[in-house]
Amino acid sequence: MTVSSGSAGWYLRRLSRMGPREVGGRVGDAVRRRRWRSARPDCPSVTSARFSAVLPAGTIAAIPPDAAKRVIAEADRLMDGHAVFFGVDRDDLADPDWRYDPKTGRRAPSGYAFDVPYRDEDAVGDIKQIWEPSRHQYLTVLAAAYAVTGDERYAERVAEHLRSWWAANAPLRGVHWTSGIELGIRLLSWVWIRRLLDGWPGAADLFEDNAVARNQIWHHQRWLAAFPSRGSSANNHVIAEAAGQFAAACAFGWFPSSARWRADALRSLERQLRSNTFTSGLNRELATEYHGLVLELGLAAVAEADAAGRPVPASVRLVLLRMTDALAAVVDNRLRPPRQGDADDGHGLVVDGAGTDRWASLLATGDAVFGRLTWWPVVTSTDVRTPLLAALIRPYATKGTPRPPSRPGHFADAGMTILRGPAGTGEIWCRCDGGPHGFLSIAAHAHADALSVEVRHDGVDVLADPGTYCYHGQPEWRQYFRSTLGHNTLQLDGGDQSVSGGPFLWTRHARSRVLVADTSGTCDGGTARWCAEHDGYQGSVHRRRVELTAASQELKVIDEVRGQHSPRRAVRLAFHLGPAITAELAGNRAVLTWTRDGEDRSADLDLPGQLSWRAHRGESDPPLGWYSAGFGRKEPATTLIGTGVADGSEGFTTVLRFHG
Repeated sequence: MTVSSGSAGWYLRRLSRMGPREVGGRVGDAVRRRRWRSARPDCPSVTSARFSAVLPAGTIAAIPPDAAKRVIAEADRLMDGHAVFFGVDRDDLADPDWRYDPKTGRRAPSGYAFDVPYRDEDAVGDIKQIWEPSRHQYLTVLAAAYAVTGDERYAERVAEHLRSWWAANAPLRGVHWTSGIELGIRLLSWVWIRRLLDGWPGAADLFEDNAVARNQIWHHQRWLAAFPSRGSSANNHVIAEAAGQFAAACAFGWFPSSARWRADALRSLERQLRSNTFTSGLNRELATEYHGLVLELGLAAVAEADAAGRPVPASVRLVLLRMTDALAAVVDNRLRPPRQGDADDGHGLVVDGAGTDRWASLLATGDAVFGRLTWWPVVTSTDVRTPLLAALIRPYATKGTPRPPSRPGHFADAGMTILRGPAGTGEIWCRCDGGPHGFLSIAAHAHADALSVEVRHDGVDVLADPGTYCYHGQPEWRQYFRSTLGHNTLQLDGGDQSVSGGPFLWTRHARSRVLVADTSGTCDGGTARWCAEHDGYQGSVHRRRVELTAASQELKVIDEVRGQHSPRRAVRLAFHLGPAITAELAGNRAVLTWTRDGEDRSADLDLPGQLSWRAHRGESDPPLGWYSAGFGRKEPATTLIGTGVADGSEGFTTVLRFHG
């Protein structure tokens, strides 16, 4: 069932997932929004404002030349007006229309912010296309290019665009004042823009000596203090809100409320980082892109605290340490993490050019701040952000802090298991999902992917997680990419394991449990094993076993349907191949071929003979056979679907055998 996030039914289902405290808080928010409609105070007068959170001497000189070259190249494209947001080429960034969506051709309405129906694409356009430029992360890139080169053209363009944005988006007017995560990330961008422009003669006139800028900064913080994400929505959004609020209150601490905002934001950040993160270090949303976003936001917040000489609780650094160790543990040999759950390409702090590896950058920063462990993968690429953050963040004294002595393969609290095969002829990397459906009562960024597997060979997606593609405006595609059929797992009777109540709402969650997780078997050429089950299908339990044998480079998947009340249930078993994989299907055997670094690779996929197999590719009615490499982008890829019945008498065995 596909449900609009603007329908009355959706609001009733959303309300049912809230507790009494959250309901009370939201009622208070509604009252406050009505009061703010006619009561918009001006920023209090500031007698003395100065910016002192500058980079230490020598920081810019420490940026590696190739990273500097990339950021300059990106800045030059931006100066020419060119950018790409979520797969849409923009050529209007020289003089942006801040309310225009080039994807649909629509302009968001102006007026009181809380009256704007931002979830309605027909009325507003694609909200992600409108919001993304106004995070001003492309301006941090231009500011970084100025810091590297001293070329004032970049600084002047930044100033021109900020003044344009401030003039077009008065406080509480329009679509850019509707979502706290946007305000939080925008504040963080402004802090870094001011820092990177510090050598420019016009920096003070743009920020601390500019009444318009001060008014915007004050209203952003007032908004965030009044309308924090609450209860079932306290996921990555609340961390972005707290990080942006804290950063601004440290770097732009010019206002009577700055000390209170700073203290409140730090308390929220500390509490939410802990509640959003498993003890193992993985993000509780079980959506890898948001693990990266939260880690970036946390590191940026700590950088502001250290730059301003403000203490932060030890638990904040400990959570960020665990998140970094967990990231180092789950990436494959090409430093790619799992493709799990929602992903919208959101970043906390951007100061790098195109082609910079996000995950390598985070691991490099982790090395600089926490120190790498011996089992961490080696990072050879460079970036701009690492030396900037490392110059501000004081090194974390990890002595006496428990850290994994060897590379973890099983994260019990998150239900994630990584099986790894031999690295000699290309690492076999397999993620097995036996964890919770998602985070909090609505599990907003979860997919119905219980017991799914994701398999790579030397970093190439072989059995792929298809990704996310979209959030708003295309409900049939949103439903497909988060569905059970859209993942490498088993579907019964044509339904999802968990029940969706709308684009960011699940009303019933499948419960999974891991029964076996032995990740050490391949170390000596033997077999690593994993087994888990879930109860998402009424009256039946789906159990899956996965075995990875190093010596034969063979992955075996055995699916069983147990305890069913009805004797026969319709089955569809899906295997989604990566976009680089060519498949020749004959009966229940598929020969897979691909190329890696100019070398031809291949594997055989023996599929369960009890099922009837068919290959699907690039189908749209209904969607099937697609891969989304990033938000707003999709491309055809082969999906193999086996159909039949489960009668409880035998399991379904799939064998993937890689050739040496």
